[in-house]
Amino acid sequence: MTTKHRDFTRREFLETTAAATAAVALPHHLAVDTGSDKKIRIGLIGCGGRGTGAAKDCLTAAEDVELVALGDLFPDHVAKCRESLARMITEDATLKPKIRVEDSRCFVGFDAYRRVIASKVDLILLATPPAFRPQHLAAAIEAGKHVFMEKPVAVDPAGVRSVIATSERAAEQGLAIVAGTQRRHDIGYQAVMQRIHDGAIGDVVSGQVYWNQGGLWMHQRRPEWSDVEWQVRNWLYFTWLSGDHIVEQHIHNLDVANWALGAHPVRAVGVGGRQCRTDPAYGHIYDHFAVDFEYPNGAHVLSMCRQIDGTAHHVGERFVGTRGSSDGNSVIEGAAPWRLDPQMPKPNPYVQEHADLIASIRRRTPLNEGRQVAETTLTAIMGREAAYTGQVIVWEELLASEQELVPPDLSLGPMPVAPVAMPGHTPIARNWRGA
Repeated sequence: MTTKHRDFTRREFLETTAAATAAVALPHHLAVDTGSDKKIRIGLIGCGGRGTGAAKDCLTAAEDVELVALGDLFPDHVAKCRESLARMITEDATLKPKIRVEDSRCFVGFDAYRRVIASKVDLILLATPPAFRPQHLAAAIEAGKHVFMEKPVAVDPAGVRSVIATSERAAEQGLAIVAGTQRRHDIGYQAVMQRIHDGAIGDVVSGQVYWNQGGLWMHQRRPEWSDVEWQVRNWLYFTWLSGDHIVEQHIHNLDVANWALGAHPVRAVGVGGRQCRTDPAYGHIYDHFAVDFEYPNGAHVLSMCRQIDGTAHHVGERFVGTRGSSDGNSVIEGAAPWRLDPQMPKPNPYVQEHADLIASIRRRTPLNEGRQVAETTLTAIMGREAAYTGQVIVWEELLASEQELVPPDLSLGPMPVAPVAMPGHTPIARNWRGA
């Protein structure tokens, strides 16, 4: 007998969204005064394309918010951001009263983040290269600010441990942290994941996650740029800044895998290399990875990511259970078939993540996605290390690793570049079965 697919109803959407955004109540004695009757003042740290986009998404997501401060390492980034904000106002007049950035609240340099945080803001948007995320997050939470931070949130185990510790402090202080893993705020993913967790496909036994595409942007080096400036301006291509593309980009799909399995992996083995994108202009990261992750229940997830021009494009996820399978975001097949109604309005998840963040602040039930995204970041680092070293990488050993890729005292000066990304510290390897 064939069972028809059932559409996702409005009531189910509301119930699923409520379950997905549950949070711990804010202690009143620690509450930041950002109630519904007060404007939320926003500061942006990292004024590149993603940071400018995050600012627009945040301003679009709610009323009574205003962007008042900008900070970046480079003056031209701040200038371009302000130009983009001006264009936004001409395209959407409703944004005009929400953009109140004055010259006195535009900061540049390595200390720009501290000056933005000190600018009487309530909410900080962190969108610098991932290498700086742990330090900037810690400073923002220490100053009592709510935070939206782009993914990934670290490039090494030391940074992951820092983010986990800061997230715990944020919870104690009643401060919100939302990460740029926007699939967590997508109604299709939320609906499917709720069903997977309720047993719609049975026990999850395997999965496949992919981010395969062509190349990305690259800035040719200029004679006046120092080593560090060149690397930061091309941060995608240096492991100490981006974590490599398995961490910087493929984290989205790995986060869905962790979500579906309800856990992080326990070990990984993988391969990868730098086969096509070999010009030094592209730094030293790999251009392809394939990793097998093993989860606590014995399930295996195949992870594949590639950035090579002229190759097949595929971004998505798939999970197989004892009673069926799912694409992770709209369809369940098998014993309990179901699919998302394609006619149902679907909010932009890039905007929705900010809407959920601001709503949680005003409800005084702050969301805190810090540990979640930190664990997914380490999952991606796990895959990177498995490919870099050719060894089995074990979760507990990697989390405790002394690996720290970010130089402690940065300046815009010289910094030699390894021809191929190979971290200096290799975690202890184990046989695949932990023997």
